[in-house]
Amino acid sequence: MRAVAIARPGGAEVLEEREVDDLPAPGEGEVLLEVAAAGVNRTDTIQRQGGYTLPPGASPYPGFECSGTILALGANVHPRWAVGDQVCALLNGGGYAEKVVVPAGLLLPVPEGVSLTDAAGLAEVACTVWSTVFNYS
Repeated sequence: MRAVAIARPGGAEVLEEREVDDLPAPGEGEVLLEVAAAGVNRTDTIQRQGGYTLPPGASPYPGFECSGTILALGANVHPRWAVGDQVCALLNGGGYAEKVVVPAGLLLPVPEGVSLTDAAGLAEVACTVWSTVFNYS
């Protein structure tokens, strides 16, 4: 599998495409996505610059939101999701790879008429708007 890795803290020049180990099968409540596109946001930039500590169990690769197609389902994934569904997702990292394992609860369906490329930046924006409107209003 190919992924973008951070060689050392710095600017965009420190990002390197690498061949990395394949991911394990999705676990309980998780799905495996074939990544079509990844969003680029502030957390990705901070991680690249060396200022973001990864939470335990997070992917070592950047990419905190992506879009793609479900390749496989782990046990007990809600039946609303199926192999072949096009989705966008929030991640703990790993969106800058060909595949990523995602908790199914962090998926959103790609709206009709929205490309997978455009949907890659949708999850973070949708969650920001939701929390601003409903949690702080």
